[in-house]
Amino acid sequence: MGIVGAGPAGLTLGNLLREAGIPCVVLERNTREHIENRPRAGVLEHRAVRMLTAHGLADRLLQEADRHGACEFRVDGVAHEVDYSTLYDGQTHYIYPQQEVVRDLVRHYVDERGGDVRWSVSDVELHDVEGPEPALTWTNADGTRERLKCSFLAGADGFHGVARRSIPPGAVQEFSHQHGIEWLSILAEAPPSTHKVIYALHPDGFAGHMLRSSTVSRYYLQVPVDDTVDNWPDERVWTELHKRLALKDSDWKLTEGRITEKRILDMRSHVVEPMNHGNLYLLGDAAHIITPVGAKGMNLALHDAEVLAAAVTAYHRTGDDSGLRSYSDVCLRRVWRAQEFSQWMVFMIHRSPEPFLSRLGQARLEHLIGSRSSAGYFAQNYVGP
Repeated sequence: MGIVGAGPAGLTLGNLLREAGIPCVVLERNTREHIENRPRAGVLEHRAVRMLTAHGLADRLLQEADRHGACEFRVDGVAHEVDYSTLYDGQTHYIYPQQEVVRDLVRHYVDERGGDVRWSVSDVELHDVEGPEPALTWTNADGTRERLKCSFLAGADGFHGVARRSIPPGAVQEFSHQHGIEWLSILAEAPPSTHKVIYALHPDGFAGHMLRSSTVSRYYLQVPVDDTVDNWPDERVWTELHKRLALKDSDWKLTEGRITEKRILDMRSHVVEPMNHGNLYLLGDAAHIITPVGAKGMNLALHDAEVLAAAVTAYHRTGDDSGLRSYSDVCLRRVWRAQEFSQWMVFMIHRSPEPFLSRLGQARLEHLIGSRSSAGYFAQNYVGP
């Protein structure tokens, strides 16, 4: 199998195929150092950790990750805790930065299992996707051109990657939705000011405080659509975070630190259906984009890899292609469920320019806080089925 992209999906797929004795090559346009230090998501669901553990890929994760079973909604300066672990069979999240997941997966695949990754490649092309002899061609870092014949191709190279663009126009259907909001994403060298994720609703917009490690925190601020990072100097970022996260009648304080990253997130959703065409199978962001609300992106990518690896392994060992034929349907059931939940949360925690919609979102949150059945729905979807 030729795998394009060395993110969580591509590397997990490579590890699982390698474990099953199936040859594969991973192509990555960046260096190993770059992908192992690129900050992204940081929350793993219990199901994803269970899968990684079963395949011997979670050794460091289990030693170092923090486990969380509750989150906090702050409304008009008042904190409301939701203990989702108690509400859903004791299941928890694992707080473990995505770059650490990638570092572990690279170590297992390359250093321990002898897997083949071609770093810093360019001009990747996919050939004969619909035919009997699919292949990859690419240019290596030294300028040499190489070609690899494959049985199957896996596109795990993100929304802007070459894999999705290699599918002929009209061969798949693409569903897109703009949520009409944007976030300023901030990463800072600041110890967490909380022991749980905070979602804060404020008249000026949403603010979030997410945990990444004992020394690094992630924050989000709802900003106007078409805003730019240039409008957000560090001083303004901290002022707005202090204001939106503040609690009444409390000595809680936000810890500041050196801001290392600021970027605007376009809050959009996108799904490719089906998630395969011919001998090409899409995984992760190449197949579906989801908002960061609910922390589903990396978890969906890991699920895609698990499903595809099982299908390829069954075909390799017995010739049974039923898993390959059902790959898209199996993955999309989880994808659309996650999309629905993400949209449910987006509507609930953001202030809309339309007062009527803002009040509806507030009513949804009040129901979540006051109703055990509503909280149970939230818990089941939030921590992952």
